[in-house]
Amino acid sequence: MKDTYRTLANRGKETFYKEKGSKFYGYAFPVLNEEEIKLHLVELKKQHPNAGHFCYAWQLGAERPHYRVSDDGEPSNSAGMPIYGQLQEFELTNVLLVSVRYFGGTKLGVGGLIQAYKYSAKITLEEANIVERTLDVVFQLSFDYALMNKVMRIIKEKKLNLLGQELGMQCVFRISVRKKEAETIYRLFDHLYKMEIKSLD
Repeated sequence: MKDTYRTLANRGKETFYKEKGSKFYGYAFPVLNEEEIKLHLVELKKQHPNAGHFCYAWQLGAERPHYRVSDDGEPSNSAGMPIYGQLQEFELTNVLLVSVRYFGGTKLGVGGLIQAYKYSAKITLEEANIVERTLDVVFQLSFDYALMNKVMRIIKEKKLNLLGQELGMQCVFRISVRKKEAETIYRLFDHLYKMEIKSLD
């Protein structure tokens, strides 16, 4: 079972490309939801108040990805789809890829636009810091203090990621586990007497 996906570690560098006078500025952002996407687009429009087109593609989700493209006034499928094609080429998700165009006075034609937007997107991703992430499941563990040593031993031995802990009347831990190991880890904790474990996903 594949439990990894490729995305960006951080915001990519701005790239610049010129074709027959038209200028293309490329941007790539790691994103987790459509709210973040909107904020980045607003920010770019403030940064480039005189640009003619803000064409983009994004993809969200690792297991069941969904995407959207925008030609932003360019001829249909001449901008957004070539940009999205590069997200697919680089096998990326949870990424927004934008190409901002300033018209240079010479029309590029549909074929020229497709090539220009594709190239702008490609060089932007080539400059980006691409990372592989794991698909994780988050579990919440609730248990008595008497179990603390056993719980900590499992967390250490299995190299689990402890996301947070609340120590009140009971101990409540939140741990993240790689998806393909989730069932095994669930059973390990579930076998402990007076342990309550539930998935938070």
